[in-house]
Amino acid sequence: MPRKIIKRRILTPERPPGERVRDFEEVNLGYTFELAVKEAERCLNCPIDYAPCVKGCPVGIRIPEFISKLVQYRDDPDRAVREALSVIWACNSLPAITGRVCPQEDQCEMNCVMGRVGDKINIGKLERFVADYSRENGIDIQLLEEGTREIRRNGKKVAVIGAGPAGLTCAAELAKLGYEVTIFEALHKPGGVLIYGIPEFRLPKVIVERELENLGRLGVKIETNVLVGKTVTFQELREEYDAIFIGTGAGTPRIYPWPGVNLNGVYSANEFLTRVNLMKAYAFPEYDTPIKIGKNVAVIGGGNTAMDAARSALRLGAKVWILYRRTKAEMTAREEEIHHAEEEGVNFMFLVSPKRFIGDENGNLKAIELEKMELGEPDESGRRRPVPTGETVTMEFDTAIIAIGQTPNRTFLETVPGLEIDGKGRIKVDENLMSSIPGVFAGGDAIRGEATVILAMGDGKKAARAIHKYLSGS
Repeated sequence: MPRKIIKRRILTPERPPGERVRDFEEVNLGYTFELAVKEAERCLNCPIDYAPCVKGCPVGIRIPEFISKLVQYRDDPDRAVREALSVIWACNSLPAITGRVCPQEDQCEMNCVMGRVGDKINIGKLERFVADYSRENGIDIQLLEEGTREIRRNGKKVAVIGAGPAGLTCAAELAKLGYEVTIFEALHKPGGVLIYGIPEFRLPKVIVERELENLGRLGVKIETNVLVGKTVTFQELREEYDAIFIGTGAGTPRIYPWPGVNLNGVYSANEFLTRVNLMKAYAFPEYDTPIKIGKNVAVIGGGNTAMDAARSALRLGAKVWILYRRTKAEMTAREEEIHHAEEEGVNFMFLVSPKRFIGDENGNLKAIELEKMELGEPDESGRRRPVPTGETVTMEFDTAIIAIGQTPNRTFLETVPGLEIDGKGRIKVDENLMSSIPGVFAGGDAIRGEATVILAMGDGKKAARAIHKYLSGS
């Protein structure tokens, strides 16, 4: 009998907008085991060597294989998840994170064969389910304890600079190969953008903390409050460690020199989100760091960072407008994030760009003069370029958050003699992610500029393999 194809995707439940805008709790509630199995049953189980979804995954997860385990052992949930997690962990050490923040619609799910006849498989939410169920039932710890007993230490040491997605992934892969790995993180908490950049309602910090605990179970050491180049010199690390991986990210906000950009009330998205997420400003005075937010907030930009800032400001009680110089079709934010922002009441104003920020007599922002734009020919990104029309409109805002991108931090990079960087401050690397200094590798936003979590993780994994080859000669 031919298999009946279920065309419609099994959706994950979400908290209603009117409820979720009042707090920073997670929006998406995830699958139950029963719902996960129903969605897994829709998968066509393409052969691994052919499966387009695998080719679309930057870390190469054997997606049909992990999904099939949920169906194969549907009568034994613990075994089903254990088997599925084993498949995922062979390629991805942080599935609870990637299942939440990966742009699956542009990667694995974009290539899903099921999309030719119906909805594409909800790969990201299935990955998240496996990770969450395993965490809630202690399956991840059981697997780690079994796996670590098989690791044979090789006596070699690797330093990782930066505890973001690239650094964490590189460290995990190297630890599995027997290396003694120490991560040096400048902030007081590890996690990089996972901690300071992505809000709690999209990535609960307890999830990140558990993934970090699992790294510790692999033997990875993390030293926080260590600013390499100041607390310890790069040369000291080179003398102590056999190889170094640089995953310092892109934490310097890009700010256009608009008139009035230094007025009180104008934030970079980096500062705003760091205060909200890392310093928990939304819980002031329970936590020490407040943040001043006005009644009318403008967020300038159209990427995921802009959505995160806008939805955070909304939860702090403001009316929020996204101001974007192109149209909705050109926005780089995930469709899910745009949809959630719209549901929650964020206002969108397209084809406008700041011309100047207007302050009051005390130096506080009171309005923004916006220039109207129209779309011209495509630029290097493939999107139509915004062209000024000369027509302006002024709107009253008492807070503005600039989210137009970030670049690597040159402060650290300039303390490393012999390290070549390009004109945009990115570390130059070869095809094996080795920098201009032998034995020093780099990946993630430090070599790409601002990109996605999963691309950074892919770099971390690739660099770990290259470091292993470099140190073992194999």
